[in-house]
Amino acid sequence: MFDVDWMGLLTREVLRERTPALIAESCAWAVGLSDLPHVVRRGAVLTRTGPTLGERAADGLPLSADDGRLDLGDATPGTFQDALNSLAADGTVQADRFDDEVLAPFVLATCVLAAERARENRPAAWAELAEDLGEDADDLPAVVRSGGWEAPLRIDAEQLVLAALGRVPLIEVETEGLPLSLVRAAEAVTRSAAPAPEPPQPDDSLAGALFLARAALDASGCTVPVPPQEADLLLAALADTGLEREEVPAVLPHLPVEEATISRISATLVDP
Repeated sequence: MFDVDWMGLLTREVLRERTPALIAESCAWAVGLSDLPHVVRRGAVLTRTGPTLGERAADGLPLSADDGRLDLGDATPGTFQDALNSLAADGTVQADRFDDEVLAPFVLATCVLAAERARENRPAAWAELAEDLGEDADDLPAVVRSGGWEAPLRIDAEQLVLAALGRVPLIEVETEGLPLSLVRAAEAVTRSAAPAPEPPQPDDSLAGALFLARAALDASGCTVPVPPQEADLLLAALADTGLEREEVPAVLPHLPVEEATISRISATLVDP
């Protein structure tokens, strides 16, 4: 007999269902890459070569850095994969930024969606799994973190993106992503333009928890004010700082978080 990681299989199933959304988000993220300067490392110094990534791609010249990631090193010049392996102005590889800004939040959201489905469709198995992991069955991000499904799923997500877009010319990927990119930009402008309500003054008993919560928000990479689609990411960051479950609803009103986001997090924390 052998154990089957049914939850791991479920996360992969949900990822496959969400593959079109993953590809769309990847294309939207790529918009603007071609306008970035091409950078090389000469010794310890980062130097601009002159043309942009888009100009080099149009001339069929490679974009990848000599010290880029090995797993991306076989890229065809001028393709999306080639652009991912290019250097940013700070010396990091664009693929690392892609991991942080697209793959990580997308995979976390996918795992949480899988957890919601598991809790709904297999409540007994879900409860047993959460107990085995030493987590509250209703704290979905905590169970996801303890289960370790994110790391292998991120590899799967990256492979899906590269299979779909890796050999596609960068300019074509950007063109495909432009409509969604404009939507994302409009959403960001709308959020930033909305006047933030004055948060209630916290009482002294919340000082420690609020300090941790603000540090978690700063480290989370969430948009401010935090929109509903980033609720799971914020909740995971809050849990990582050591905040107790009952402290989260108390600190949320004192953070730059949209009301819909507070409602979503509160619903996640409430017992069914």
